[in-house]
Amino acid sequence: MNRLHALAALMTLALTASACGSGGQTAPSAPAAATAAAEAAGAAQQKAAKVVIGTSTTYPKVFYIDEKGNLTGFDVELVKEIDKRLPDYEFELQAMDFTNLLLSLETRKIDVIAAQMLRTKEREQKYLFNKEPYTYRQTKIIVSKDNNSPIKTLDDLKGKKVLTNATSAQAVLLENYNKAHDNALSIVYQSGAADDAVSQLASGRVDATLAADFTLSLIDPQGKLKSVGGALDSSEVLYVFRKDDPAEQKLADAFDKALQAIRSDGTLTRLSERWLGADYTKSPAP
Repeated sequence: MNRLHALAALMTLALTASACGSGGQTAPSAPAAATAAAEAAGAAQQKAAKVVIGTSTTYPKVFYIDEKGNLTGFDVELVKEIDKRLPDYEFELQAMDFTNLLLSLETRKIDVIAAQMLRTKEREQKYLFNKEPYTYRQTKIIVSKDNNSPIKTLDDLKGKKVLTNATSAQAVLLENYNKAHDNALSIVYQSGAADDAVSQLASGRVDATLAADFTLSLIDPQGKLKSVGGALDSSEVLYVFRKDDPAEQKLADAFDKALQAIRSDGTLTRLSERWLGADYTKSPAP
């Protein structure tokens, strides 16, 4: 009997809802209203899809903690600009040690890496890169300004200590050179702090490091270092995503669309000039 009373009450509610639409219009039935509410909730949830962006804090003017304690820099502010243009996503920036970024992506602690990542053959085998570069960088040899050795190429660094960040594209370049030259270089790995690199080079604890062409003005304002030789390579800077993941591919495509718009309206150039000191968003002449 209780079940019958309950069923009757439900039927009465449904009929009342149908008969009491405002302005004489028929209100939607209870099932229809419930379906509409569920669809609206689903749409809202989709628009608020959370994306965790992994970056680091060791690169002045690129990704670092400013004097007010804020995470900022070129890569960080560009991510914020992309976030503004992708209403279907909600970005959350998460800073960590540079050497942990790739592993954090693999273990789903983060969804994207925004930390001046270069595409290498080794990385392409494991990770997905977006297609639209946001900067271009040429890798050069960096030494102390007091170093007068005739260093212009990696061959000139044989038997010398070369500093690099573990898991970086520069580390891969050095490691591949060593594989082909019987470990001719003494590779010294560091955590990634820019001021540590300046200190080690200026003090003579290491002989050289590899860095992007715009590095010196950012990490060495006192002019303790210098670049020598020509560019060892020229690379596109891209975002890194998980491979073979449809959601990540969709996100990478969304990044490309936003970046194209940011480049077209001049925002990308303005950000580069503000933070990096010049426009590094165009491919260098061959």
